[in-house]
Amino acid sequence: MFDGGGLHLYVKPNGSKLWRLTYSWIGKQKTLSLGQWPDLSLADARERRDEAGKLIVAGRDPSHEKKLAVAQAKFEEDDSFKAVAKEWIAKQEREGMAEITLSKIHWLLDIAYRHLATRPIAQITAQEVLLVLR
Repeated sequence: MFDGGGLHLYVKPNGSKLWRLTYSWIGKQKTLSLGQWPDLSLADARERRDEAGKLIVAGRDPSHEKKLAVAQAKFEEDDSFKAVAKEWIAKQEREGMAEITLSKIHWLLDIAYRHLATRPIAQITAQEVLLVLR
């Protein structure tokens, strides 16, 4: 069911309905999924269509931008203090750091995890680290 400006409601064989946008990018026809109906209303789908149109006019592919946003969200999720600390410890173990040193690092990190485990590494300030150390 077409609405205009490339926006249409795609009905799958199982009955679910998706808002999609068909557009042309560098001479190729592309389709961007905007969301599922009725979770996404017609007004919201039209708004997303208009936002995608602005990206196209600005010389940016909306599909690529959506993939970048998903990748950024995943990066930020995997970029917590605890995740980065575990990566670093694994690297130190592979490089042969002494067991006694690793056990001390684990002990210190367990204390730090109480305060910083879920915080994105880029948002941790020197004052927060100092507070944990004190």
